[in-house]
Amino acid sequence: MFDFVASQDDPDEYRAGDESIDAVKHKVELMTKHCRAYSLPHARKAVIQLANTLIPFFAVLGAMLAFYDKAYWLTLVLTPLAAGLLVRLFIIQHDCGHGSFLKGRKWNNRIGRFLSILTWTPYDLWRKTHNLHHAGSGNLDARGYGAIETLTVEEYKNLSKYHKIMYRLYRNPVVMLVFGTPLFILLAQRIPVTKPFPFSPCKKEITTTNIWKSVVGLNLVLLVIYGAAAYIIGIHLLIIYMPVVVCTAWIGGWLFYIQHQFEDAHWDYAHEWSYHEAAVLGSSYYDLPAPLQWLTGNIGLHHIHHLNAKVPNYHLQECLDASSDLKTLNRITFRESLKLTKLALWDEQQRKMVPFSKI
Repeated sequence: MFDFVASQDDPDEYRAGDESIDAVKHKVELMTKHCRAYSLPHARKAVIQLANTLIPFFAVLGAMLAFYDKAYWLTLVLTPLAAGLLVRLFIIQHDCGHGSFLKGRKWNNRIGRFLSILTWTPYDLWRKTHNLHHAGSGNLDARGYGAIETLTVEEYKNLSKYHKIMYRLYRNPVVMLVFGTPLFILLAQRIPVTKPFPFSPCKKEITTTNIWKSVVGLNLVLLVIYGAAAYIIGIHLLIIYMPVVVCTAWIGGWLFYIQHQFEDAHWDYAHEWSYHEAAVLGSSYYDLPAPLQWLTGNIGLHHIHHLNAKVPNYHLQECLDASSDLKTLNRITFRESLKLTKLALWDEQQRKMVPFSKI
């Protein structure tokens, strides 16, 4: 259990400490109550966000198609912008999966499934595995689907030589982020697989019924829609769109990594684990420049999102601005985040993430 204490580097920035269990519980209760006030969806804001993301996204894709033959370099230049807008669309799909984008489940699901055609991410599969991630975030006895696999130092030491190599490869930032994230989006999500990694200490599996429906259903839809579009417009449509999806995977993979893989991340075994404490202490506040925060749908305010997943992404900044504690807790700047790729294991003795070189 941890209290909030001032960081040595920045006395105005809170980090995890070990001074008072009662104090941290009290602050977590206050923050939980605070976030609850921002958890009601707002239809007008949701519609505006959907419009101000979809319209620019299709406009950029249209420009990329127009420039393809005459100035291909402009098509390449626009690829990161299209990817950023697709990340923002994914965040809307993500909110729909939490039932937070709009009030009604029906319209959340409709919008989420529609956006999955653009993001290539099966909506129902993502919703199920991601909710499992939320339900067990920071719980060492509930690791598995919907999160980056993280082993403790002792678990790693007890692995066979082969599994140690496999885990090191998995945690290598080039393998995980550069190659792993696009392969996950393009290939892994096309196959209804339920088995965890062989080095995972938790061997739980999820039921396959919804997975098959979600994955196979989206595969068929993608085949029909993109096949028809390529036939009508030309195969260059796919040549343009594939790099957008890959770039989106890189951005999304990096965001997902940085949200829970930081030095002061919080883990406990089930008998000591607390949902709200793990949510707020084990999730980062990724403080990005305003344009990047807009493109990423405020998902960098991840400590708020985990504390209350019902807070829509368009209310996260407002929720943050009204809380001095949330503004400083686990704050990571972009420059600081670049140093976190070496972290790979949870050290139970020091209660922090450490690189392989520290064991």
